[in-house]
Amino acid sequence: MQKGNRLQGKWRNVSFFLPALLVVTADQLSKIWIRSYPEEQVIFKAGFFQIIHTHNTGAAFGLFQGQSFALTIVGLVSVTALLAYALFFYRHFPLLNNRLSNLALSLILGGTLGNLIDRLNPNLGGVTDFISIGIWPTFNIADSAVVVGTIIFAYTLLRLAQTEKH
Repeated sequence: MQKGNRLQGKWRNVSFFLPALLVVTADQLSKIWIRSYPEEQVIFKAGFFQIIHTHNTGAAFGLFQGQSFALTIVGLVSVTALLAYALFFYRHFPLLNNRLSNLALSLILGGTLGNLIDRLNPNLGGVTDFISIGIWPTFNIADSAVVVGTIIFAYTLLRLAQTEKH
């Protein structure tokens, strides 16, 4: 029985950290490619969708511009909290320890790390964004992962609240 629990724990770690690693890898590789173009250059355009190299010293949706230091601290605290949960505290929250919640938190971890890498790079001083859709603010893969992860996590919490009511 002990061997099965250890194997299950290892598989849980892989299934938690692999999506985060994939997000960070895709995010950083895409940003390296985008930074090979001059800033504000439109690289691709199709209707209201475009790929354009932009620089963001704020958070998602253009909030908190020029607050890179504060956002770096928030990112470091978030990554620390997510890693602590994933490695040590998940056993204390059995209702949240399911595949969907783990995927959501993994996406949030990967996205936070992707943008944190940019913020910690002294040559950048902010985050590289490049996906532009209509009037929506320009964003990147890391931003997408955080938003999707947050939506999935909110869904799991709502589902949990509904089952608690019944």
